[in-house]
Amino acid sequence: MSKTEIKALGLDDAHQLAPLIAENAQALKRGAPRRPDEFYAERILGDKTAEVLGAFNGDTLIGFAVYFDLPELITGLRIGQLDDIYVHPDHRNQGIGRKLIETLVSEGQSRGWLHLRWIVPGKNTPAVALYEKIAEPDHRKSYVIPIDRIAGD
Repeated sequence: MSKTEIKALGLDDAHQLAPLIAENAQALKRGAPRRPDEFYAERILGDKTAEVLGAFNGDTLIGFAVYFDLPELITGLRIGQLDDIYVHPDHRNQGIGRKLIETLVSEGQSRGWLHLRWIVPGKNTPAVALYEKIAEPDHRKSYVIPIDRIAGD
């Protein structure tokens, strides 16, 4: 078995990232599978604010984590905000999600982050079980105001 390598993704990784984004969306929405969209993957990888780590098994991308480096207004420091993390089902329960998070913690230490935070869908029992082992619950609640897009936008 190959050793999993975690590294930053670049535009040349869009071809492998697109199917994982589609699988993640399907898993979260439980609807019809989305078609892989390489253009969208390129937009994420080229975004000025988002950063993406990839988990590789050999040359194959098997997982990713999208995160942001943000200011924390109370302390004047910076924080890491993990937006999404996904590991292909064939590679789960092998410590890959944990390794992605550990890599983000190391990155945060080098950047001087106050903390790394993320919002977790409560129904994702396996993910919640991992997060409860490696992190402490936050005192914040999460709220969402849907903003509908105007047709044709």
